[in-house]
Amino acid sequence: MLIQSRPIKLTTRTGVSVNRTIPHGRLRMIGAWCFADHFGPTTQTDGMVVASHPHTGLQTVTWLFEGQIEHRDSIGSVQIIEPGQLNLMTAGHGISHSELSNPTTERLHAIQLWVALPKHAIEIAPAFEHQSQLPTLSIPGGAATVLAGEFMGVISPTTTFSPLLGVELQLEPGVHQIPLDPAFEHGFVLASGSARVGEDQLNTSDLAFIEAGAKSAEISVGEPSILMFIGGEPFGEKILMWWNFIGRTHEEIVQAREEWNSRGERFGEFEDRIGGWIPAPELPNLRLQAR
Repeated sequence: MLIQSRPIKLTTRTGVSVNRTIPHGRLRMIGAWCFADHFGPTTQTDGMVVASHPHTGLQTVTWLFEGQIEHRDSIGSVQIIEPGQLNLMTAGHGISHSELSNPTTERLHAIQLWVALPKHAIEIAPAFEHQSQLPTLSIPGGAATVLAGEFMGVISPTTTFSPLLGVELQLEPGVHQIPLDPAFEHGFVLASGSARVGEDQLNTSDLAFIEAGAKSAEISVGEPSILMFIGGEPFGEKILMWWNFIGRTHEEIVQAREEWNSRGERFGEFEDRIGGWIPAPELPNLRLQAR
């Protein structure tokens, strides 16, 4: 299944083109992966400027192909991320953070993914980890960096709460057979280059989805290309995702929104070079339902 990316206008990110694939009307999740935004490559103007905002019930995964971004959060983390490094923030019960690109970096190119926390972990204490030495391996006609889970016997140290896979694939021109775990559903996001996954021709930022049961994927590459390869066991839980919050009930989302907008203790505070914070929007005039 081909999921074509769609442009998203985010007023908190200026000078950056953002393209989203999931959640989508035809595909809401791939395992626990529930959100994928790809942006760039772009020559920076104002760059990425995302003021303080909250999260609950999820993990944010930030991966750079080019550029440099500073992360700050309400549990005291201050971390510069560069290409080949992983920033993983576990929101759990609640956290707030900001992101600011380095204005001296000429180009910015990245992907941000969200992972839904399973019910048993949705209220855990917030945490942050930075992985600067992720495992890599050579594969026929390319290389792989394992962000999360296990790929071809190589295991990432990244903290996960459900069976999950995240890999950056750098592929040279040719036809590649990528092994799949048949217990997982999988997705390939084209970050740069030219690629066909099975019968699906991907444009930049597009996603090819493969249902559980497949044992391999054929990827045809016409030029040096980078793909983000994600997967996981079908999640098996309905989630309620609204704005930056993930919960299970309407009441949980209402409470999180009220606590953030009232600047309560749940999400904490911190200082950064951006200043200010992003209020949660008005809720729709209907009862939110988990899907």
